[in-house]
Amino acid sequence: MWRLRIIKSAVFTLISGLALVFLYSWQSGVTPQAEEQNGKVHILILSSWRSGSSFVGQVFSQHPDVFYLMEPAWHVWVSMYKNSASTLRMAVRDLIRSVFQCDMYVFDAYMPEKRNVMHLFQWSVSRALCSLPACNLYKREEISNEMTCKKMCSKTQFDKVEEACKSYSHVVLKEVRVFDLESLYPLLKDPSLNLKIIHLIRDPRAVVKSREQSMKSFMRDNGIVLNTKGVQVADTQYQVMREICRSHIQIYETATQKAPSFLKGRYIMVRYDDLVLDPVAEISAMYKFAELTMTPKLKSWIYNITHGEGHGNEQEAFLTTSRNAVNVSQAWRVALPYEKVAKIQEICKEAMNMLGYQLVKSDKEQKRQWQDILLPRKQYQFSWLSAKTTDTLKD
Repeated sequence: MWRLRIIKSAVFTLISGLALVFLYSWQSGVTPQAEEQNGKVHILILSSWRSGSSFVGQVFSQHPDVFYLMEPAWHVWVSMYKNSASTLRMAVRDLIRSVFQCDMYVFDAYMPEKRNVMHLFQWSVSRALCSLPACNLYKREEISNEMTCKKMCSKTQFDKVEEACKSYSHVVLKEVRVFDLESLYPLLKDPSLNLKIIHLIRDPRAVVKSREQSMKSFMRDNGIVLNTKGVQVADTQYQVMREICRSHIQIYETATQKAPSFLKGRYIMVRYDDLVLDPVAEISAMYKFAELTMTPKLKSWIYNITHGEGHGNEQEAFLTTSRNAVNVSQAWRVALPYEKVAKIQEICKEAMNMLGYQLVKSDKEQKRQWQDILLPRKQYQFSWLSAKTTDTLKD
């Protein structure tokens, strides 16, 4: 009888303890999945087309601790191109969440049943998919080459993508198909993710100059942005640029003036125009934000790729090559007629004022390349919403 009481007491204590653990987990939002993900850091690079995001993506892709994918939401937009960007934002968000969690079954909806790594958009720019356990081509600390990777690793089985993702401490995604911050709130509040956002912007005048030389690459995306029900369109009338500038305003204003408490310490804005002036310092700061360490090999590679002699072929829309980054960032001042620059400034005036790009008032002023028109960066002045307001935010 005494022994039975002891057993009953032990069982009751165990059940009570498990109940308390469950209750605590439920109340605090902690789940077993969250505990598994606690060791990972998730970085989302938010940008727009032709804003230097491919280069910044490579800066992270080449880091030995990073699993990187370039624009996985491309698959959503290609599969459902007759919809608007606003309609597709939930599907984009859900795909981003799954990829951050290394759940690659999310691509079942967008790829053939029998697939390999080649079916993944721009897979070969990911050094992680050219290294073990995905492909035995490069060691993790080596700098990969996209063309060599494409040649040697194209037959990799698709399940290796998930295996590789799970083996890294950092998962980094670059996206140009997110136009607002609120749709990402569920990811920021998700206890299974340790999400940080890098908001990369670029002078709209430089963006337009670059887009004009790659127009055919963006016609389908333009249609989605402008909601033309599947009709592909050029953006010669600047409608797409207007939407891009609006999105930068929305994201920056939300992050700095209407920021919910869960965004604290998890957002930075980076101007590509600052990055090209001092690449190593700016990228070191981004690494620090992402909880990564700069290595000597990366430091050397970053310097070399931003101090080449090339001006960059803008028609190669997704190729990162060695070039003089400062010359590329200032090329619009020579290449664009002032009438076009004035039109861009009119469309994007609010965004340019907010983000620190000085307007030029004449062709003569535009051509003075020695005259700096990049204003000092403003210090973030976050205005945190109250806990009550944060709790009412919709998922």
